[in-house]
Amino acid sequence: MTMTSVTVRVDDATKKQATDIVEDLGLDLSSVTRAFYRQIVRENRIPLSLSRQPIPAETLDALDEVREKAETWR
Repeated sequence: MTMTSVTVRVDDATKKQATDIVEDLGLDLSSVTRAFYRQIVRENRIPLSLSRQPIPAETLDALDEVREKAETWR
């Protein structure tokens, strides 16, 4: 299968935010773009809804606590 490149122009802030989200899902922007194209072809429409779940407040609090303790250990 022959591959081709696609260039997308987007502002830095949007790219950073999108990168953060897809990396939280264990992916990269290229993989998501390929999946998006394949799904468009497969479903003959513009689909694809990927989302990440918000981190619970308790988890964020625990992470903050660990960071604070780690600072005292240095």
